[in-house]
Amino acid sequence: MALIIKDECINCDVCEPECPNGAISQGDDIYIINPDLCTECVGHHDLPQCIEVCPVDCIEKDSTYIEDKESLYQKYLKLIA
Repeated sequence: MALIIKDECINCDVCEPECPNGAISQGDDIYIINPDLCTECVGHHDLPQCIEVCPVDCIEKDSTYIEDKESLYQKYLKLIA
């Protein structure tokens, strides 16, 4: 699954630079995650870095985008090619 940033986001700017795929950007009101670029850090890190640094725990799995670890890894491979 891709990740999603919930409305509790305080726009603290710590998640965006941690994303190795550039999937996080500033939206109209809060930061957003592009599901086409989000691999939950598979291929880069053991844990999603945005979740690790978020001070308000407002990032979670987005049930709209169902992907297993292998699918996320294949997406990672396409992104680095």
